[in-house]
Amino acid sequence: MDLLRQGPVDHLGVPDPRRAFGDLGEAAAARALERRGVRIVARNARTRYGELDLIGRDARGHIFVEVKTRRRTSFVSAAEAVDARKLARLRALALAWATEHHARGRIRLVVAAVTVDGAGTEVDLIEVAD
Repeated sequence: MDLLRQGPVDHLGVPDPRRAFGDLGEAAAARALERRGVRIVARNARTRYGELDLIGRDARGHIFVEVKTRRRTSFVSAAEAVDARKLARLRALALAWATEHHARGRIRLVVAAVTVDGAGTEVDLIEVAD
């Protein structure tokens, strides 16, 4: 078996279809942001507090993105999967990354709600109010 062709694997080397599905959502979100003039500067960026899915930059500053990917048939939509606790964590991670990297400019938080079905992939970019 060609391990390079089987896609993402878990910590034991077993193929992980959930991770592959999440990677699909992150790629779709990155493309949607790039179409809006955002340059992706980091993917799966680590801070000492956790991981940020995507970090982008545009003329107004940095954009920190939490990507949630769901099938259209899922009981909970992608947007509903991000609650107040997750938004607070996103804000803390964004501030940690910005401090560690001496980032300048405005910091914005975005939830990329990615919905997948047989017809394709839909990305809703939802900017979180400060």
